[in-house]
Amino acid sequence: MEFSAKQIAGILNGQIEGDENATISKLAKIEEGVPGSISFLANPLYTHFLYTTRASLVIIAKDYVLTGPVTTTLIRVDNPGNAFAKLLEMYNQVKLNKSGVSKQAYIADSAKMGSNIYAGEFAVVADNAVIGNNVKIYPQVYVGENVTIGDNTTLFAGVKIYSDCVIGKDCIIHSGTVIGSDGFRFAPENEEGNKKIPQIGNVVIEDDVEIGANCAIDRATLGSTILRKGVKFDNLVHIAHNVEIGENSYLAACNVVAGSTRVGKNCMFSGQVGLVGHLQIADNTIVTAQSGLSKSITKPGGVYMGSPAFDANKYRKDYIHFRNLDELAQRIGKLEKESKNV
Repeated sequence: MEFSAKQIAGILNGQIEGDENATISKLAKIEEGVPGSISFLANPLYTHFLYTTRASLVIIAKDYVLTGPVTTTLIRVDNPGNAFAKLLEMYNQVKLNKSGVSKQAYIADSAKMGSNIYAGEFAVVADNAVIGNNVKIYPQVYVGENVTIGDNTTLFAGVKIYSDCVIGKDCIIHSGTVIGSDGFRFAPENEEGNKKIPQIGNVVIEDDVEIGANCAIDRATLGSTILRKGVKFDNLVHIAHNVEIGENSYLAACNVVAGSTRVGKNCMFSGQVGLVGHLQIADNTIVTAQSGLSKSITKPGGVYMGSPAFDANKYRKDYIHFRNLDELAQRIGKLEKESKNV
């Protein structure tokens, strides 16, 4: 799709300097701008690119003062970063606005399908599944028996949702993620091996949840593994059986939460954080990268780091001593020898 400078300025409530009929069909970084693209200038470090860019349109601040000639058409707005983000959102909506059911998709006769559904090639919707309105099911997605999916949810290519799971409205699940795989539970039986414990619960994902690529959310042994409203996961997150993640909590890549742990609201875990099972984590807890939680956190709003993790301020002070342990050990050894010779 093509848009003119005049149309873009109207969308952003901006002021045009240059050719109002200049057209664009793509978005680009200012240093990589080409004819037919639009970019923006918000970071002063990129100012010099304004005078060399080949982009047809550039969004800049209303109060920016030019220090040389430009060849691009300018659109002046109050906040260039926010304005460009608005264009990105519009572009994404157009790009992902798919509809229709492919002839190569399989929809079970007993499945209930809402309106304006997209189902790509080799997508499968199994018996008694209930699919809401405006749901997008990309190619090679599997939606199991008795699964419920709310309105406006998107399942990208290769997502697998096992039977009986519930997905809310306005969710986004990225490629390769598996929802409802078995929890990791085995009971010692005899010298010949362990006996697998059947996992007969499900996964419940509430509204406005986004799950990154290649995540695994295990079904509960009994009851439900739950991701509350507004939860956001990066890629490669593993949530074990019967875990509950509280509203609006954010987990970065490679987080692992062991079985039956409860994470509170508005928590933020950086990359490669691990939690052992059966913990209670208070609301608004922040955990820094590569930390390991082995005990419950009862005080809301704390910041933790290390493995095992403890208060971040104390950890930073103690780390000064960690780095010097070898030197301290040598000094103590030297003092001990000297004391023996006295």
